[in-house]
Amino acid sequence: MKKLQLHWQILIGMVAGVLVGYFLSQTNWGSQFVLDFIKPFGKIFINLLKLIAIPLIIASLIKGITDLRDISKLSSMGLKTISLYIVSTVIAIIIGLTVVNVVNPGSKISQENRENLMADFGGNAASKIEAAMNTKERGPLDALVDMVPSNIFEAASGNGNMLQVIFFVIFFAIGLVLIDPKKAAPVKGFFDGLNEVILKMIDLIMLAAPYGVFALLAALVVESPGSDVFVSLLWYAFCVVIGLGLMIFLVYPLAVKLITGKSIPFFFSGIAPAQLLAFSTSSSAATLPVTMERTEEHLGVDEEVTSFVLPIGATINMDGTSLYQAVAAVFIAGALGVDLSLGDQLTIVMTAALASIGSAAVPGAGMVMLVIVLGAIGVPEAGLALIFAVDRPLDMCRTAVNVTGDAAVAMIIAKWEGKLGDPKPKQWDDNYTPIK
Repeated sequence: MKKLQLHWQILIGMVAGVLVGYFLSQTNWGSQFVLDFIKPFGKIFINLLKLIAIPLIIASLIKGITDLRDISKLSSMGLKTISLYIVSTVIAIIIGLTVVNVVNPGSKISQENRENLMADFGGNAASKIEAAMNTKERGPLDALVDMVPSNIFEAASGNGNMLQVIFFVIFFAIGLVLIDPKKAAPVKGFFDGLNEVILKMIDLIMLAAPYGVFALLAALVVESPGSDVFVSLLWYAFCVVIGLGLMIFLVYPLAVKLITGKSIPFFFSGIAPAQLLAFSTSSSAATLPVTMERTEEHLGVDEEVTSFVLPIGATINMDGTSLYQAVAAVFIAGALGVDLSLGDQLTIVMTAALASIGSAAVPGAGMVMLVIVLGAIGVPEAGLALIFAVDRPLDMCRTAVNVTGDAAVAMIIAKWEGKLGDPKPKQWDDNYTPIK
């Protein structure tokens, strides 16, 4: 019998968690049973996600930056590619923040339930809220000072100092790129191997995702005295889908139309198979071969451009992920009663952009990187429990956005470099085996 795919397992775990939590909450002993023997497994799953966050960003970001060594040889194309990816990421984050602030899904939760959530998920949230209020009285450049750690080991000892860790990792990776390649090779090899180990650890953690979702949802149902939490969760998912829809159906095709002159139907017909594969696998890396094939043969992008732009995009261009992180951070903050200032939202823009660069191109990595964003704005990471139930289907959607963005940027770069031509699909013959 064929094993169910992970996203179906998670959806089953989600439904089962809601049903088990509901029926047990109707008994005299069921609620306490869920809290004593089911909820702890949800906490363990959250701790595993937090455990892997710092190792993931260290290994993934160092590998991503050191893999860009060829930019020195392709300075023109490289500068345009990186700049365009950064611009599209910032646009995605701004769209996400705009949608979530307009809809404000966290406000759908009543004050009574919000206080219960604060008690369950907040931990030391009160002290974090007080610390956030104190930041309003600080100097304009204090945030910049806080980015530079005085002790990297101290910064790495807590998830609340992720931005300092990112600063050190970027600084370290730049130094690694600038030294003699022969001397850098052993260090780069170590971090490449470490990255593979971390990705395998994420695979193992994600095997427990259906059970983690089951435990989290069962506990959430038991602990929630009303249905407004679930209504709020649906509004949150609506915000993410609307934001992703604006990127995939408006921003990308409009940019392609205005800059390359290619029609919108042409763009979607060329990239559709890669979008569907990205949606089903939730992995930009797994979709990369198909993305390259469709971009070259059906969108007319020269191989020199696709071989350079698309692998970089699979590493650092996570528009869908960064948009989701921005929406999720604001939603969790609102659900837990944490007020975010304009400065906090600007911090989300910067941190989500950097975190998306560090996100591995594998399923579930975006949830791990969300820990960085939450830590940067002083929101309890345990609030992840609120959104994980719907994360998998949203992960599928945002991966499709990531892949679409990669293809759009490749077409724009090819146009600027004079390497965008007519599609040249390979002929079906005995010498050609299409990518499956």
